[in-house]
Amino acid sequence: MELELQKKLIDNPKMYQYLKENSYWIKYLNRNPEAYKEFQEKMKELYHERATDKLSDAIDNIDIISSVLSSLK
Repeated sequence: MELELQKKLIDNPKMYQYLKENSYWIKYLNRNPEAYKEFQEKMKELYHERATDKLSDAIDNIDIISSVLSSLK
């Protein structure tokens, strides 16, 4: 695996944890460093770090706050 790619993986704790939990990615990244984008997308999907996940969480929080406020009236 390229040193730059290793550094990226080790510097990001969530990526490193995902790599330890799904060790088959080590083989893929060794053979094809361009698979890093796919690895990153899968990690973001699992840990809910995509923009759509964050937006959905924000909407859920707003709904909870509005329901609490409406029940207090």
